Amino acid sequence: MHLDPELLWLAGGIIGLLVLSSTITFFLKLRSGGKPNAVVANLDARVKAWWVMVAVFGVALATGVIGSVILFGLMSFFALREFITLTPTRAGDHRTLFWAFFIVTPLQYYLVGMEWYGLFTILVPVYAFILVPTRSALAGDSEHFLERTAKIQWALMVCVYCVSHVPALLTLKIRGYEGQNSKLVLFFVLVVQISDVLQYVWGKLLGKHKIVPTISPNKTVEGFWGGVLSATGIGTALWWATPFNWWQAGLLSFLITLMGFFGGLVMSAIKRDRGVKDYGTLIEGHGGVMDRIDSLCFAAPIFFHLVRYFFT
Repeated sequence: MHLDPELLWLAGGIIGLLVLSSTITFFLKLRSGGKPNAVVANLDARVKAWWVMVAVFGVALATGVIGSVILFGLMSFFALREFITLTPTRAGDHRTLFWAFFIVTPLQYYLVGMEWYGLFTILVPVYAFILVPTRSALAGDSEHFLERTAKIQWALMVCVYCVSHVPALLTLKIRGYEGQNSKLVLFFVLVVQISDVLQYVWGKLLGKHKIVPTISPNKTVEGFWGGVLSATGIGTALWWATPFNWWQAGLLSFLITLMGFFGGLVMSAIKRDRGVKDYGTLIEGHGGVMDRIDSLCFAAPIFFHLVRYFFT
C-alpha cells in the first residue's frame, strides 16, 4: 500500500505537537506536587481529549469519504442536539425536530457522500428552510412561532449545513491532486484549530485590549492578530501539502482563520444569550461538540466554495 509522504509528515507534526503538550503538562503536574491547580488540570484534560479527537479524526480520514461522512454526520447530530437543548421548543415542534434530526441531517450527509453537489448545497437553505415552518404550522401552535422556527432553521444551518462542507472537501476533483484530498481536509482543520489555540496563547501573553468583552471577555485584539497571523504563517508554510502555491495557501489561511474567529464569536454570543458557559459536557476539557467545532462552522463553507470555484 502506498503511503503519501506528505500526509505522513502532517500526521507526524500533529502527533509531535501532542507529545510536546503531554510532556509539558506532565512536568507542570510534577512541579505542583501531584496536586495541579485548576489551570493545569484543565490543560491536562484538554490535551487528553485532543489525543482522542485526533485518533478518531485520523481513523475517519483513513477510511475515506464514507468514514469522514459518518464522523462529521455524528458530530452534526450531537451539535444539533446541544444547540436545540439551549433553545427550548414546544410540543408543536416535536415532529419538526424529528424531521430535522432523523431525515434532514442524514440526508444532507448522504448527498455529500454521493457527491451530489447540486442538491446538498440547497437542501438545508432551501428545502429545510421551507419544511421547518410548514411542519410547525401544521401543529397549530402559533405562540412564539417565528422565534421557534428561526431557532430550528439556524440550528440546521450551523450544525448540519456548514459542518457538512468539511467532508465535502474530499469530493472535490482538483486537477493534479487526485486522491490527495485528505491532506486538504487536514490542512483546513489544522489551520483553523491552531488559530484558536494561538489566539488564546497570544491573548494570555500580550492581551490588553478586549474586542467584545460582553460576549467573549477572553478575546483580545492582541490575541486575535497574533493568532490569525501566526496560523496564517503556518498555513503558508504548509502549502506543499495542498494544491495551492505559497501565496494562495497564505491567503486562504488568512480568510479561514478570520471566518473561524467570527464563527467562534457568534457561537459565544448565543451562549451568552442563553446564560451558559459551554454547549455541553461531552468532551472533557472542551465542553460540548459545538464548543469544539464552532470555528469550523463559518470557515468550512467559505473554504469549500473558494477551492471549488478556483481550483476545480
